[in-house]
Amino acid sequence: MANSSSITHFLLLPFSGTRQLHLLHFWLFLAIYLAALLGNGLIITTIAWDHHLHTPMYFFFLNLSFLDLGAISTTVPKSIDNSLRHSRDISYAGCVAQVFLFVFFISAEYSLLTIMSYDRYVAICRPLHYETLLGSRVCLHLAAAVWACGFLYALLHTVNTFSLPLCQGNALEQFFCEMPQILKLSCSTSYLREVWLILVSSCLFFVCFVFIVVSYVQICRAVLRIPSQQGRHKAFATCLPHLAVVSLFITTGSIAYLKPFSISSPSLDMVVSVLYSVVPPAVNPLIYSLRNQELKAALSKLIPGCSQKQ
Repeated sequence: MANSSSITHFLLLPFSGTRQLHLLHFWLFLAIYLAALLGNGLIITTIAWDHHLHTPMYFFFLNLSFLDLGAISTTVPKSIDNSLRHSRDISYAGCVAQVFLFVFFISAEYSLLTIMSYDRYVAICRPLHYETLLGSRVCLHLAAAVWACGFLYALLHTVNTFSLPLCQGNALEQFFCEMPQILKLSCSTSYLREVWLILVSSCLFFVCFVFIVVSYVQICRAVLRIPSQQGRHKAFATCLPHLAVVSLFITTGSIAYLKPFSISSPSLDMVVSVLYSVVPPAVNPLIYSLRNQELKAALSKLIPGCSQKQ
């Protein structure tokens, strides 16, 4: 048994006990991480480079790509390093940093996706008021609020979690430092404070979810009233990437945190955690590039320009 003051490191759950599978995990996670870096990096570069994409929708895409890069960079590099070294260790400070950064990026991303649904609602349902309701200053304030709220939310959870006495050892049943896994190590009833905080947060997330659903109900009603088929197709095309990202984010997160305890196991929890923490940041750029014609056109202009300069 150990208390929190004597813990200097934590032990993460390994993907496998054999060297060969460790190397397989290393190459698989490295490929996914590089794909996420490339995809999100191209979106950031393209939006920043092309002045035609300096609109609220692409400004929020830009922020989302930064959040995706931050989220996947919080967990995957350490897992890659441990697989290469055949290790399970993560320092106490490193674990605190992982919990804070992961909660920060994930909560900020969910808030941003909620704001992006409002952006699509205004663009389609109130197009004449779009520049008034979502001017450049408003967008900057909304983005700043997303990052600030994510920071404060993560700080509150991290301080509350690591202020609890930990006396159930230092082994975590996850491949990265996840807040629920830290709470399992607590031997104090004070952990109920964090449970209540999570319940309040869940209510806030549910409110955001309802807001997204209501926004898209209004969007669908407005799109179906468009007389031309081409107009309906164009309106749906601007919404589908965001709707796909929201669906992927909420579905994987719900599976991770709302699955029945009766089917819970370390291996299943690890697979599910990969689905919600690793897959979305790597897949999101692909969703944008496949469905967004303006982004594809700007990207096709950027890549030949880069090759000529080189």
